[in-house]
Amino acid sequence: MAGSSMPVVINSGSGNQGITVTVPVVEFAKELHLTDEEMYRALCVSNLVGVAIKRHIGKLSAFCGAISASTAVGAAITYMRKGSFEEICYTITNTLANVGGVVCDGAKASCAAKIAAGLEAAMLADKMAAKKRHFAPGEGLVEEDIEKTIANIGAMGRVGMASTDVEILHLMLGDVDPLAQ
Repeated sequence: MAGSSMPVVINSGSGNQGITVTVPVVEFAKELHLTDEEMYRALCVSNLVGVAIKRHIGKLSAFCGAISASTAVGAAITYMRKGSFEEICYTITNTLANVGGVVCDGAKASCAAKIAAGLEAAMLADKMAAKKRHFAPGEGLVEEDIEKTIANIGAMGRVGMASTDVEILHLMLGDVDPLAQ
């Protein structure tokens, strides 16, 4: 967090996202007494889902990368509990529908809180998916197809939040007084 010089695994070019898609999966795998191979497979799911979501958003966006990474952890949790492909898709949809609007205001300590919020949403999403409960198409950016839902989130993050990203940068750099506007 905050540009630490300590080495970490990365995902989508981010150490914070790398930590997010890795540590919770390892801890869940330990809790579930999974074999190393099962844990490695879950880590692959988490990392690949994280990349799949982030590729639609782009390298820099006001869309919080901790949320895409937390969503990926949710998918891995569902995978680890032997959930079906349909349930994994439900977990992804449920997480993105719940916390898909969190903004990034720079990689710093508040990322830890955003990661925690994203992981809580992902665990709730997994519990919903286990009961075959999910947000329906037309609820926000949710579509019938998971790829379209992810593409919608990507478009919102890449295109829809472009001016938000610029405004956040101005505020962080002190270039604008929000009370004077």
